[in-house]
Amino acid sequence: MDASSAFQDTLPLSSDALLAQLNDWGLAYRLHTHVPLRTVEDSKAVEDQFMVPGENALRVKNLYLRDKKKRNYLVTLEQNRAIDLKALGAELGVGNLSFGSADRLLQNLGIRPGAVSPLAMINGVQNEVRFFMDAAARQSDVVYMHPLVNDRTVAMSRADLMDFFDRVGCEVTWLP
Repeated sequence: MDASSAFQDTLPLSSDALLAQLNDWGLAYRLHTHVPLRTVEDSKAVEDQFMVPGENALRVKNLYLRDKKKRNYLVTLEQNRAIDLKALGAELGVGNLSFGSADRLLQNLGIRPGAVSPLAMINGVQNEVRFFMDAAARQSDVVYMHPLVNDRTVAMSRADLMDFFDRVGCEVTWLP
C-alpha cells in the first residue's frame, strides 16, 4: 500500500476524517489534490499549481525519528533546510537520532512514508511522539502540509495550525 488517499481507509484516521474534524473545529484550510508526492523534489515540481503568488508561506519537510532510548520524534522543517542528524540530535538534547521504520511510523503517527505531516500529531500525541517545528513557521502566514496522505496538500494559516495543536494536546518545541 502506498501513502495516497486510495488507501486512506487503512489508516487509523483517514484523511477524510481528519478534514472533517478540521471543519468541525472551524479550522480553515485550502485543499489541493495532485499526484502522490514522495520527496521535497516531487513537491517542488507541482507547488506552482497551487501556491499563491506573494503568499508568505512555509513549505515543509518532515522527519520521523527515534533515539537510542526508543523515543519518537516528529521534526517539521522548512523544505530547503539542510539536515545533519547528529547535529539535530545534539540540538534537541536527545543524542543520536535515526529514521524510524515504516511500521513504527504507522503505529505511532498513523501514516505511511511519503505522507509525514505535522497534522499526524492528531495520532502522535497519544503515542508520546515529541514534536519539533522550525521557527520559520512563526514568521509564515500559511503552512503547506499533507493531510495524512501524499496526494493531497492543505494550506492552513499559522494561527489555525497552532489552534489544531492546542486542540489535540500537542506541545510544539521550536527549533531555531
